[in-house]
Amino acid sequence: MNYFIETFGYDQEGSIINKLNKKDLLTLGFMMFSIYFGAGNLIFAPALGQAAGEHTLLAIIGFMTTGVGLPLLGITAIALAGGEYVPLLRTKTWPLFATVLLVILYLIIGPLFAMPRTGAVSFEIGIRPFLTADNLALGQLIYTAIFFAASYYLALNPNKIIDRVGKMLTPALLLVLFILFAQAFHTPLGGILPPTGTYVDAPYAQGFQDGYQTMDLLASIAIGALVTNAVRLRGITDSRAIGSACLISGLITVVLMTVVYGSLAYIGATSASVLGDTENGGQILAGAVGIFFGSSGNLLLAVIIALACLTTCCGITSSAAMFFSKLLKGRISYERLLLLSILFSFAASNIGLTQIIALAVPFLVTIYPLVIVFVILSLFDHFIGWRKSIYQGAIFLTLIFSLIDSLHAAGLCPAALHELLSRTIPFYGIMMGWVCPAVIGALGGFCISLFQTAPASAKEAHTRA
Repeated sequence: MNYFIETFGYDQEGSIINKLNKKDLLTLGFMMFSIYFGAGNLIFAPALGQAAGEHTLLAIIGFMTTGVGLPLLGITAIALAGGEYVPLLRTKTWPLFATVLLVILYLIIGPLFAMPRTGAVSFEIGIRPFLTADNLALGQLIYTAIFFAASYYLALNPNKIIDRVGKMLTPALLLVLFILFAQAFHTPLGGILPPTGTYVDAPYAQGFQDGYQTMDLLASIAIGALVTNAVRLRGITDSRAIGSACLISGLITVVLMTVVYGSLAYIGATSASVLGDTENGGQILAGAVGIFFGSSGNLLLAVIIALACLTTCCGITSSAAMFFSKLLKGRISYERLLLLSILFSFAASNIGLTQIIALAVPFLVTIYPLVIVFVILSLFDHFIGWRKSIYQGAIFLTLIFSLIDSLHAAGLCPAALHELLSRTIPFYGIMMGWVCPAVIGALGGFCISLFQTAPASAKEAHTRA
């Protein structure tokens, strides 16, 4: 308990140092919710529910672990690091590794997957229900061309309009969804069927991996400073107090996201007997809205989803372009990087939502474990201190086994190696073979640190403490 008190800024009476009032905590909580509540993430819980069936509860708990819980811990870890996570990543691991990890991270939440997905999701939910099979390909091409042209223009000419629209869209989308949820619980689409695939034997683990697709933990690295700065603007300066404020206000986000994702998963679980097997969660959501509210409901949802995805696309496009422009020290201008990202995303979005989701899996299976391990360790950095070998040992072994897991996910792992690892490595069969190696690596790093001498600066800090 003493460590928790020291780390998260509580005094002996349990109050937050420099505590915020209830209104500030509520405001911060809803701000975090609006950041993580992206329209592009609405498709995953329905797909999970349809496949998990009777095992939906365990699966959605796993999904919430990586889709909500870990991003909240990521924000808290960034707050404890003073709002600057990149320097911590560079000093605790290796500078080259940190740079490569950040490049891959921004590619994933930028032009490789997240940006194309915004266009594909808004088409799948909003436009596809109004098209015939013969017009799908042409319709998607025209729609995504308009969508990404608008994204380019808005990202190139940032103004307060998009911020104001974004602030109005979150409540509007929530209102539509809660009406849908009320209808779905009052009059379920159909019965809940038995689970399929890996949800039969490992629903929590599969849900845990499904949560990777939200990419919210990766986004925490990119937007964590935004949240911590919002706390600082309210007069909080101590990093531990900022961390506790983020953690407490984040509980609002957890509650709201639990309601949203849980309800979406329930809709998916009750959809299989009515909609049959669908390609992705976007089709489930569009189908449910069509059944409950007809074409007018689909039209309203189409407008809100399209605008919400547009604002999301503008934000991540700008962030990725600014990151790479800074990384390249201005050798390629922000405007040109923006255009390249938009053109690539336009092309990628036309391969289809289902294909984008499938292609993302090997990449996410590789990078997510690395970020998970680093975030968890950084929460205890107050204890770890100068012993960076703990970080390095855990990250090194996690990297090796997450790469093997990615080969497994892509179907490229040699049969002999796959059979050997299935017998010897716990959780390998569910693509979580990195868990035990990460623990072993951290313990090994700690043992190495016993033979190392603490830097003079670390000794002085310990003496002052």
